[in-house]
Amino acid sequence: MTTRRMAAVAISASLVVAWGATQSGSASAAPDRFYTYSGHAALTSYVPGSVLKTRTMRYHVAGIATPLLATQILFRSTGATGAATANVTSVISPPGTKRSKGVVSYQSAYDSLNPEDGPSRAVAGDVDLGPLTPVGRNVHIGSIAANAENGILTTVLALGYSVNIPDTEGQDADFAAGPEYGMNTLDSLRAIAEVPSTGTDRTSRIGLIGYSGGAIASNWAAILAPGYAPDVNARLIGVAQGGLLVNPSRNLRYVSGSYGWAGVTGMAIKGVSRAYGFDLDKYLSNYGRQTLRQLSDASILNFWYPGLTWRKLMKPQFADPRTVPEFVDAVNELNMGTAAIPTVPMFIAQAANGIIELTPPGSRDIGPGDGVMITGDVRALAKRYCDNGLAVAYHQYDVLSHTTGAVVWLAESVPWLLDRFAGRPAPDTCGQIAPGNKDAFAQERHMPSHTSGG
Repeated sequence: MTTRRMAAVAISASLVVAWGATQSGSASAAPDRFYTYSGHAALTSYVPGSVLKTRTMRYHVAGIATPLLATQILFRSTGATGAATANVTSVISPPGTKRSKGVVSYQSAYDSLNPEDGPSRAVAGDVDLGPLTPVGRNVHIGSIAANAENGILTTVLALGYSVNIPDTEGQDADFAAGPEYGMNTLDSLRAIAEVPSTGTDRTSRIGLIGYSGGAIASNWAAILAPGYAPDVNARLIGVAQGGLLVNPSRNLRYVSGSYGWAGVTGMAIKGVSRAYGFDLDKYLSNYGRQTLRQLSDASILNFWYPGLTWRKLMKPQFADPRTVPEFVDAVNELNMGTAAIPTVPMFIAQAANGIIELTPPGSRDIGPGDGVMITGDVRALAKRYCDNGLAVAYHQYDVLSHTTGAVVWLAESVPWLLDRFAGRPAPDTCGQIAPGNKDAFAQERHMPSHTSGG
């Protein structure tokens, strides 16, 4: 048996067999202070990516410790409004090696408004399944959704790569705030290069990978890297992503009133207002106030509100999102189609059969999607990148939906990323991509509210 195969077997076993006793958090347990900066110096005195503290622990799967070691790092980053923040990332390195072959940064689709659902908690074994969250409506999922990195962990560790898993939403769980996701990801990559136990340094090459919420983080990291973190951009070798949120204002229209995905409307509104620091209370109906309170610590597994619309959440005079100026300004900041162009090769996959997940095709300018993401908008973004000289491999899964497409995407994305590390030419399907939606990158404009006298 080869050394590489033996490593793969050992790592696989560590993820399946419990090592030691099951470790589970509880609602009464004291908060873990590691996730909070408590130093004497102001956070603003540190540059983004600075290491604030570290710890080493067993890597956990569903609260069960494995033989693998994880390094967790509290580092300085930047929030959506530019404020200095402290955030956490976790790194699992190949067993028995001091220096890995590179970094696979896995941006998790943990999609939650509850900081307790972050990947760092999953890695640390802070699992509290079953009880209700503080608002009293949502079932605590115990960060289980964040353990999705197990789908790639065995392969990339066995091949000698370190795996970075940042809390992309930050420690306030700023759901859907794309640029913040990107900065958290980039600063995590700066930080891990300063910690020897990660097996990485300032020369380690980096590949980004993520689906859905993880694609938000991965693509925004690639968008922002040339300006925000050119040191990291110089080491990026590619981005593998799928189920991409291009222009959130259009996605809210697409899922509005749907049976399966309508609840993400409320989650996004709550997350964006939290990230950008504005209060929606004066705009909300009584029902909207109740719903956003219920969603304030919800995860993607607790968001089921069939038929939910913006109109139901707001007072009648604010039935059009364009009448809420704070929201318009924030959501325009989240539009990938008007942001900078990345500089690295990309693999982009997008499903197109949202009917499976009970979301019908959108209006004529939106068309079909995967249930939550708009397929024509993703094609438009891929073509924009092609037109600016990027090598883009775009794959469309016409018979699959958002959830089912993730399985095929994962099977394609890992080999694609490993080929970039191997130095093979990036495949390019730019000439085969069908036209995207004409209005994919349309910005929202302010509009006066419909007052009773108007």
